[in-house]
Amino acid sequence: MKAFLFPGQGSQYSGMGKHLYDKSDAAKLRFNQANKILDFDIAKIMFEGEIEDLKKTHVTQPAIFLHSVILAKELGYNFNPDMVAGHSLGEFSALVATNCLSFKEGLNIVAIRAKAMSKACDAIESTMAAVLGLEDSIVNKICDKIDGVVPANYNCPGQLVISGKLDSINIACEELKKAGARGAIKLNVHGAFHSPIMGLAEEELKKAINEVTFKPPMCPIYQNVTAKGSLNPNEIRKNLIRQLTSPVKWTQSINNMLEEGAESFTEIGPGKILQGLIKKIASSSISIQGIE
Repeated sequence: MKAFLFPGQGSQYSGMGKHLYDKSDAAKLRFNQANKILDFDIAKIMFEGEIEDLKKTHVTQPAIFLHSVILAKELGYNFNPDMVAGHSLGEFSALVATNCLSFKEGLNIVAIRAKAMSKACDAIESTMAAVLGLEDSIVNKICDKIDGVVPANYNCPGQLVISGKLDSINIACEELKKAGARGAIKLNVHGAFHSPIMGLAEEELKKAINEVTFKPPMCPIYQNVTAKGSLNPNEIRKNLIRQLTSPVKWTQSINNMLEEGAESFTEIGPGKILQGLIKKIASSSISIQGIE
């Protein structure tokens, strides 16, 4: 069975998507449509912008979404998944690629999500940190003891990202190092994604999500919140809203996909981050590739 995966924030790079724009009239049309929907020239930023421009959340999220979705559409019949998953933002790309949401609906929601998350980040001084070389259970226990810190991304065995208030993250990093972490490294992000702090953005996202019609996707989507595959539009909608303040259960999602028959994984979109994570989760016999 074929699994297709869609990356999230952090996979952006200057020049992303330009090869799609240059070779396809259909891709060009979608980029131009996106410029109108977003009311700024995102194509120009993606193709010509500096990396600092692409790090701004209101740009990063639509940019990665566009690259991934347009690429999936360009693949045509070669995009034939038996199951899909997306890392955080990538879940929205997966939903549009599998026809659960339209291109316009998906991009609108992503734009609203990005702006609401940016506002939440500005309201409370917060950040995230990557914890390396500790079992998830140990990281979870330490987070439970420190107010204002939660596990945010279960990326792969030995790599868990925590999220929370800046002072609390600083304390947690020291405690995690004492517990034997190979590293507890603060990330260059201005905000605590997938934490209760994002509750400040939840109402805006909920309103946007509830205004559109979700259709059954062409195959099960393994959602971040549950790590389980779903074809139920109402369940998918509910879990998308919960995703904002809940951890990304990526390791658990991939393990469930493997248990349910995944024999190959293909990353669709910019970068190779997910391919690297899969190599640390799956056995060496599993086929892993990327299409960019």
